[in-house]
Amino acid sequence: MRYQCLVLDHDDTVVNSTATINYPAFVQTLQTLRPDVHMTLDDFFAYSFEPGFGALCSDILGFSDAEMDIQYQTWLDYVRTHVPDTFPGMRDLLHRFRAAGGHICVVSHSVPENILRDYRAHDLPTPERIYGWDSDPERRKPAPWPIYQIERELGIPIINKRISVTPIAMVGATSSANSYVPLAKALDRAAETTGVNFVGGFSALVQKGFAKGDEILINSIPEAMAETNLVCSSVNVASTKAGVNLDAIGLMGRIIKQTAHLTRETDGLGCAKLVVFCNAVEDNPFMAGAFHGVGEADSVINVGVSGPGVVHHALQSCKDQPFDVVAETIKKTAFQITRVGQMVATEASRRLDTPFGIVDLSLAPTPAIGDSVARILEEMGLSVCGTHGTTAALALLNDAVKKGGVMASSHVGGLSGAFIPVSEDEGMIAAALDGTLTLDKLEAMTCVCSVGLDMIAVPGSTTAETISAIIADEAAVGMVNSKTTAVRIIPVEGKDVGDMVELGGLLGSAPVMPVHEAASTDFIARGGRIPAPLHSLKN
Repeated sequence: MRYQCLVLDHDDTVVNSTATINYPAFVQTLQTLRPDVHMTLDDFFAYSFEPGFGALCSDILGFSDAEMDIQYQTWLDYVRTHVPDTFPGMRDLLHRFRAAGGHICVVSHSVPENILRDYRAHDLPTPERIYGWDSDPERRKPAPWPIYQIERELGIPIINKRISVTPIAMVGATSSANSYVPLAKALDRAAETTGVNFVGGFSALVQKGFAKGDEILINSIPEAMAETNLVCSSVNVASTKAGVNLDAIGLMGRIIKQTAHLTRETDGLGCAKLVVFCNAVEDNPFMAGAFHGVGEADSVINVGVSGPGVVHHALQSCKDQPFDVVAETIKKTAFQITRVGQMVATEASRRLDTPFGIVDLSLAPTPAIGDSVARILEEMGLSVCGTHGTTAALALLNDAVKKGGVMASSHVGGLSGAFIPVSEDEGMIAAALDGTLTLDKLEAMTCVCSVGLDMIAVPGSTTAETISAIIADEAAVGMVNSKTTAVRIIPVEGKDVGDMVELGGLLGSAPVMPVHEAASTDFIARGGRIPAPLHSLKN
């Protein structure tokens, strides 16, 4: 979204006030104070525009201060008993803007209680700030003071609000239930009630084996993702300390295929809310992989800050400079972004009386133009993201982001680096359509960035064993490199290579990408565990 906040007048902008409220009320005033003066609606419009309503009353009609009070009281009385209509399309426009994360504020000569009444009467989204006639005269419209206040208070927009809970596999294990779908539906209702965008934690940690609740939860995932809107699921199948659980990976390939089938009417949308991890972290604020780790306090505030567009803009000032300069520019920009996140986290912690956890500085792109990680890499000199040199550029970016973030806060955590979700990044979508960005290249890039193969659409004919093998490759990268890796892959039924998948909103759109046709069936069928690497023995 290019503009994060709408600052609206009220009268004759949102509601049709002049014709239905202001003019009839003023006619009543004239009947009381100037019965010999007759004014048409067109006259009233003209005078209100030039020289203005105040000059009309004081200069043309010669109202005294006492008469101005009568005029104002007459208008108030009329407003209290009459609700103006909204202009056509205004309700839909404002609801769409609010649903996309936008802020709505009002600066008007009306009084706040009347503005709120009109918004409620027409089911409009409630404004976050209202600056009306009750403000001091020097602060009323058209003075810029309200805009400065809005900028100060809302200049750092909180785009998404999420809640993560303790892994539900652990919670559900205390019950005798054989399905955790009812728990997922309860989480969905809680998310809708609290007004958050997503709730994470329909999760299981099976890097070393299955407990009772783990198997029940994993087998509940397809139906849970199909029956809920805001619930996200994650399963950790590997770690540097435990190795890679191939039994769990084989199962997750089948679960992803089932989830895609149950959500086939929305191009496998359920799979966009399901991620498979190696080395999952307990304090990740980003979806779909967030869960509240068992080592965390009862409740904490974790803040994720992003800003690919800010970094891209900063790099435009150092064209043709050596990479030392590029790295330093990114590091300084990351420092500034993280300081903003630290301030937001501290204030949120104070207002909610909840401990501050961490700031996660992760360059998480959106489908909007100008908010792309791929374009940052191309700004470094690559003609297209995915060509030779892309992995090196991403390694520099990821490292510089971490260094800048660590200097800005004592509590940097989560994933903190650069994300490469194909469907959520306008530049990566273009590179994938171009054919330069492939699944194999993305796998290489995951060796040096924050997460893994993310938001990738593949043909609906892709087998469960192939999906499991893709997960195994990513888990091995994470295990050996002692880093978090993940797979969020969407096999889209009825779609083949080159087709487009529209997931909507922040999830964006993606071209269906090819996978290798050679089978990995026998590899996955072996099961068991790939042992942890030697360097996992730290004690």
